[in-house]
Amino acid sequence: MKIAVLYSGGKDSNYAAYMSKINGDEISCLLTGLPDSEESFMFHFPNISLTHLQSEAMNLPQLSFRTKGIPEKELNDLKAALVKAKDLYNIEGIYTGGLSSRYQKQRFGNICSDLDLKCVNPLWGIDSNTYFNKILSLNFKVMVVGVAAEGLDEHWLGQIFDYESTEKLKILADKFKFDPLFEGGEGETLVVDSPLFLKKLEILDSSICRIGGYSYLKINNAVLFDKSLIKNEVIS
Repeated sequence: MKIAVLYSGGKDSNYAAYMSKINGDEISCLLTGLPDSEESFMFHFPNISLTHLQSEAMNLPQLSFRTKGIPEKELNDLKAALVKAKDLYNIEGIYTGGLSSRYQKQRFGNICSDLDLKCVNPLWGIDSNTYFNKILSLNFKVMVVGVAAEGLDEHWLGQIFDYESTEKLKILADKFKFDPLFEGGEGETLVVDSPLFLKKLEILDSSICRIGGYSYLKINNAVLFDKSLIKNEVIS
C-alpha cells in the first residue's frame, strides 16, 4: 500500500521507513511535524529542520507542517497534515517509529481510524538488544544529538552508535534506570546514513545548547555527499 512515514529524522522513524520497504509498502511521502516548542509530546524537536536533507538523501517527497507543540492540540495539526497527504499522495496508511509509548500509539491510531488509514507500528515492543543489533548490522549511522537523563552527559553528543557505545549505553540505562532506546525522552538521535539513503549526511559545524537539564547538539551546517561517488573514490 501507499504510505506516509511519520518522520523525525531520528533512529526510530528511519528504522520504521526501512521496515515499510521490507514489508513491500511504497513510501509516498515523509510527514514531519515542526514543533515551535521543545515541550512537544508528539514530535521531535532538535535539528528537525535537517529532515529536508534526509528526505533528499532518500529521494522522497516531504510534507512538513507547523505545530505549537501544545498537548492534544498538536493532534489536530497532525490530522490536518494527514488529510493533505491523502489528497496529494493518495496514502492508505502511515508508519510510525513508536516503541512503547501508549500515549502516542493510541492517538495515532485514533486519528488514522477517523481518516480510514491503516496505522503500522513495526517497532512496537522491540527490545534494546534486538534493536541495536539490527540497526548496527544494517549500517544505520545514528548520532546522539540530545541527552536528558542522569548518567548521560554531554560527551555523548555527536557520538555515532557502534557495538561498544551501545553496550555502554545499556549498562548506564540499567544503572540509572532509563530506557536505552530513549523512548521516554532520555535522549534524541539523528540518522546521518541508512540503507535507504542514496546520499550521506555530513555534519560540518555544530554547537551545544542547554535548556535546563537538557543538552542538545545544534547542527549549524550540514551537507549531503553522494555515496556512489564516495565508493568510486575509494575503489580508484
